[in-house]
Amino acid sequence: MSSDDSMSDSDGSFQTKPSKGNTKKKLSVERIYQKKTQLEHILLRPDTYIGSVERETKQMWVYNEDSGMELRDISYVPGLYKIFDEVLVNAADNKQRDPKGMSCIRIDIDPEKNEIMIFNNGKGIPVIEHKDEKMEKNEIMIFNNGKGIPVIEHKDEKMFVPTLIFGHLLTSSNYDDNEKKVVGGRNGYGAKLCNIFSTRFKVETSCKQYKKAFSQVWTDNMQNTSEPKITSSANEDFTRITFSPDLSKFKMDSLDKDIVSLFSRRAYDCAGAAKGVKVFLNGKRLPINGFKDYVELFVRGKEDETGEQLKTAYEVVNNRWEIAATVSDKGFQQVSFVNSIATTRGGKHVDYIADQIVAKMVDIIKKKNKAGVNVKPFQIKNHLW
Repeated sequence: MSSDDSMSDSDGSFQTKPSKGNTKKKLSVERIYQKKTQLEHILLRPDTYIGSVERETKQMWVYNEDSGMELRDISYVPGLYKIFDEVLVNAADNKQRDPKGMSCIRIDIDPEKNEIMIFNNGKGIPVIEHKDEKMEKNEIMIFNNGKGIPVIEHKDEKMFVPTLIFGHLLTSSNYDDNEKKVVGGRNGYGAKLCNIFSTRFKVETSCKQYKKAFSQVWTDNMQNTSEPKITSSANEDFTRITFSPDLSKFKMDSLDKDIVSLFSRRAYDCAGAAKGVKVFLNGKRLPINGFKDYVELFVRGKEDETGEQLKTAYEVVNNRWEIAATVSDKGFQQVSFVNSIATTRGGKHVDYIADQIVAKMVDIIKKKNKAGVNVKPFQIKNHLW
């Protein structure tokens, strides 16, 4: 409130400037200057943490069963996409933490019932619906059988580790900046944001190391918590997250076609970016065995200027870098990932590769076309994908 709109009294209260027909309204200092808890602030200012909660239309890549990947305008809520992605990236990251134990991710989406199940498992666990886990409306489930979360009480915080990392803000296992990061997440929010923007959020984990299983439920945007249930479990490792997004926070009534198509595309992303992981979507295994197969989804059926099938150059640089390049007729384009996170806006990693390709192309053109037109780097980049 500006000084032109208010006047201060000697008792510290404020008066709003009266308009015609209205009497003065006296506001207390306590009403004007407020302190919020972290959880209250996140719900009050969601855009700071998860992006916009308003529907927007944007051109994005989505999967089309007939033509593969297609770039089209979709209407979606970025905040809802963000909380879904936080949990999905956690599941994909578990392959880095437990490379031998995890081998499968399953994602089931039922737009009519507004149900999504993301099931992340390893060898020996059948890829079928869990009969004891009946999904409710607007419910999403993510399961992985990689190494479980330690089911042990944290000596400093006096609570079980799963409670700490899923139900308390600013908790993370990624705070050591001297450690090389090969997973997503670093600020201590992550899956907690999904908890906060859900009407119900359930964590289940089993840890062979400590021979215990853990289960706990949060409701009403992480404001109410059940007591954790601890049981004996010596034979399996897994973590399952089940949540019902609070669609009212995103001004939505259901999971619509566009947001489901975006979630589905992320299934294909995982199949391409997570090495050694089989991905199932709605009961069908995606026909993708790594990044090279994933790239083919974008160029399938596309032709170059001569009418030939568009070709791609592909290289595995090392166990952290895989690169593919082809010709673009829509200006510079890129699709990239870092630690399972889709970097839709590109970044230094994309520039690093693109600049090398452009520089090499300029050099080759100069050698082969000494008397010809001088081709500029930006002209080459405009035709690079």
